[in-house]
Amino acid sequence: LFEPEERALLSLLGERAVVSVGSIIPYQAASVEGNTYDVFYLVVGGCVECNFENSDHVEVIEPDKDAWLHEETVFKKTRANITHRTARATTTVSLLRLATKDFLQAYNDGSEGALSIMESIKRKIQGSLVIDETPGRAPSVAQKDFSQWKKAQLDGEGKVMVLQNINQSLVNMQYAVRGLVPLTAERIQGEINAGASNKPFDEVLYCNIGNPHSVGQQPITYYREVLALVDCPSLLNKPDIAKVMSPDVVKRAQELSKAIKGGTGAYSHSQGVMQIRQHVAEFIEARDGHPCNPADLFLTNGASSGIQMMLNTLIAGPNDAVLVPIPQYPIYSALIKLLNGKQVGYQMDEENGWALDMGELTSRISNARQEGQKPRALVIINPGNPVGNCLSYDNLVDLVKLCKKEGLVLLADEVYQENVYTDRPFYSVKKVVRDLGTDYDGFEVVSFHSTSKGIIGECGRRGGYMELCGIDVQVQQQIYKLASSGLCSNLDGQVMVDLMVKGPVEGEESYQQFKQERDSIFEGLKKKSQMLHKFLNSIDGISCQPLQGAMYAFPKISLPAKAIAAAAAEKHSPDTFYALSLLEHTGICAIPGSGFGQKEGTFHLRMTFLPQSDKLEAALERFRTHHLMFIKKYT
Repeated sequence: LFEPEERALLSLLGERAVVSVGSIIPYQAASVEGNTYDVFYLVVGGCVECNFENSDHVEVIEPDKDAWLHEETVFKKTRANITHRTARATTTVSLLRLATKDFLQAYNDGSEGALSIMESIKRKIQGSLVIDETPGRAPSVAQKDFSQWKKAQLDGEGKVMVLQNINQSLVNMQYAVRGLVPLTAERIQGEINAGASNKPFDEVLYCNIGNPHSVGQQPITYYREVLALVDCPSLLNKPDIAKVMSPDVVKRAQELSKAIKGGTGAYSHSQGVMQIRQHVAEFIEARDGHPCNPADLFLTNGASSGIQMMLNTLIAGPNDAVLVPIPQYPIYSALIKLLNGKQVGYQMDEENGWALDMGELTSRISNARQEGQKPRALVIINPGNPVGNCLSYDNLVDLVKLCKKEGLVLLADEVYQENVYTDRPFYSVKKVVRDLGTDYDGFEVVSFHSTSKGIIGECGRRGGYMELCGIDVQVQQQIYKLASSGLCSNLDGQVMVDLMVKGPVEGEESYQQFKQERDSIFEGLKKKSQMLHKFLNSIDGISCQPLQGAMYAFPKISLPAKAIAAAAAEKHSPDTFYALSLLEHTGICAIPGSGFGQKEGTFHLRMTFLPQSDKLEAALERFRTHHLMFIKKYT
């Protein structure tokens, strides 16, 4: 039988289809262009009967049979291929429909063991395609031809690109946030939607990714109204626009439309629209109390593309190393692997509120150099993802001094700077560097910010910026060339950056509603962070450090030896084993700590507290019940 993770990965490619009682299962489907293509089916709900040529035998195909249905054959592990005349639904049947030419693509899209799972499924499918040459049971010509064709497809025959000859750094790259547990969650939600689930919950609660609007956070009205007018500037000329939009919204849209030559459908300067960069510079100056040059700013597609540009620039050879916090957001490990560099993980101090330990950093740098690596840069994520910390000013001072001493570029991921829920304020690395005086004028630091987090939460707009400080002029020219190769970041994202750094001010018509909406979102996040922290620490065997910022908790979970052994038997890490069990029993989709890195011998989960309060509170009670059941089962 296919394992749950194998079925989840199959779902990446497949389409859900429902066939009513008594209907023949069609062996072709129509594309959006109207072309037909051959398909396989995997039965995921209901019952199908197959009638066969020259035989009265009826094969019953149910979800636990793991048999592939096609026009002429039933592919089943336990018996040879046999030709059937018809496949008819005897109940309402839920099917997973897969185009026969596209199997490989599905499994290349996965992570956390997806490639080995792909190979396992390939072997199963290939095994089912072995032709039975027993006299008297010779296959039809069509069956033999199809089997040979399918084998060729699975082996990549005739393809220029096959798994073995593409960039192996890409093959080895992993990204846990969209890995095995979320894939399994998608499969379960699909079963719920199809009415084929008997789970003790009616929806999956996605706590795996910081995607605020997807779990109920409402967009801020002012941002969307201005963006709508900038995207469709002809609305600004409508005589009754003042009846629909506030005067300050119209004025702001007019200013932006004038600044964006050609509108949001045109390319901008490769660093971004100059007026928007000027507004970002003013925001940074107000935040830090130090000057900012718009020429040092690059507007980017979220923070991610800025991070990718800088790692592309920094990693010049296979021994070039980047220090990354453990735990870390996996974009860093993924990109370092893709760029064929070296990742050097440094442990954050969990028992001290996930603070930075200068002794740990010094030791990691020294060890990397002894191993022949060349540390080039150090990453911090502040406020922290996945751990929810907020670094103190003194901790940041010590870090800057250490990086200067060791000759490291400091990459500061500061996308959660508005998400601070305790009395400890956020301090940018740039402020700390400038506060240290002229001795640090040439210190190299790059900071990143995004419209995806904070209070704005507009992940899909892909807006962000990076600021370069102390970077060599010739290097900055090369970074500009790299940005130019992508022409520019998307214009809607640039507009969102402008709105993020410069909202309406008191006295303007939209201000009161804007303030009310922002305050409501912030207070809701703060309340949920406190609720989640208190809840997690109320359960024996679970501990969670204070949630000072960001959108996540990273609780430590003590797992019994029998659970660890059971995980090994299932070829899962212990925290993945726990996360899959949590998902199956409660509907909570959380990410195992192993996807972010964790101290050896410890096990964690990363959970967002973004879902709506009532849904989160109900899910947490299921979490408690599951945890007690899990510990009892394996103790």
